[in-house]
Amino acid sequence: MLLIVAAWVAGLREAPPPRLSLLYAAGSALLTVHSVSIGDPVFTALNAAATLMAAANLARRLRKC
Repeated sequence: MLLIVAAWVAGLREAPPPRLSLLYAAGSALLTVHSVSIGDPVFTALNAAATLMAAANLARRLRKC
């Protein structure tokens, strides 16, 4: 999990296209809900972080426009 988060941090220099960030945020949010429903704290944390990163990237990209 730490390696995945490290890769996200390394990729913060330039935000991906808004459509990709929106799809990624939606998918990871749904996976967060699923992880909570099955009671898996590791995947809940990972998917919640992915949702936040995608939302932050979307906001960054939209502010540039």
